[in-house]
Amino acid sequence: MRIASWNWGGRPHAGTVSADGRECTPLAVKDPDRGALELVRRLADGAPLPPPAGPRLPVDAVTLRAPLPRPRRNLFCVGRNYRAHAEELAGTVFRDAVAQHEGWPIVFTKVPETVIGPHDTVRLPGRAVSEQIDYECELAVVIGRAGRDIPRSRALEHVLGYTVCNDVSARDVQVRHQQWHLGKSFDTFCPMGPWIVTADELDGQATRIRGWVTPAGGHAELRQDGRTQAMIFDIPCLVETISRGITLQPGDIIATGTPSGVGMGFTPPRWLRHGDVVRVEIDGIGAIENRFEEH
Repeated sequence: MRIASWNWGGRPHAGTVSADGRECTPLAVKDPDRGALELVRRLADGAPLPPPAGPRLPVDAVTLRAPLPRPRRNLFCVGRNYRAHAEELAGTVFRDAVAQHEGWPIVFTKVPETVIGPHDTVRLPGRAVSEQIDYECELAVVIGRAGRDIPRSRALEHVLGYTVCNDVSARDVQVRHQQWHLGKSFDTFCPMGPWIVTADELDGQATRIRGWVTPAGGHAELRQDGRTQAMIFDIPCLVETISRGITLQPGDIIATGTPSGVGMGFTPPRWLRHGDVVRVEIDGIGAIENRFEEH
């Protein structure tokens, strides 16, 4: 099943998307401003979905929002979770952090205000704030069942499904503050979507992530191409680790890390500029595509 959030007729809606991704059906959710959160909770509880609230519409006729446009709290994010990505950063200012990355996943957060829709514009903060904006194409896990101290053997029972995200990062701000929270948390720095695909239809541990960058006035360049089988810490490990002493709630989001090919990994680095477009595609889910602009 695919569940999504969108705007149509001047109002927010949430509902289901057909298997071919061409049609959407609005459902009678109580608070469509929260996107698909009510649907996440119902599916996790095994409850029936609400009845339709209107006719089916072509997806092309609506404006897709992030499936969870107002996350209830910060996103959980994982760093250096693909060995090739860790290796490409070994010659950068992050080399010490790479060397220390053994045994436990690196987990940081992004604030909810980072989340935008799958085709929304990412706002560059201006060069006085950061000159080193980078992309990170990632699979995001959406938690369904609540739980704390979840063992890895039961972890996937708490995963409702998966979506696509771009963990946009200000690298110089990361370095400046040593911890990553500020450099990851600028407004609009987490495009997400186009919908959530439930775990009964997609094995998040066996899919492919690709990312293209189209420089302003140029042609699309495939920059990232990796498989989730290459994660250092797999999804059950991440759910187990993050839930230690912390209750995961329905609608919580875990961004699972990025494959190699980020802008910082090139010599010289290839930072995003005004007018660049980044496309992230994950097999079995779909794609998001966002333009980066200075405001």
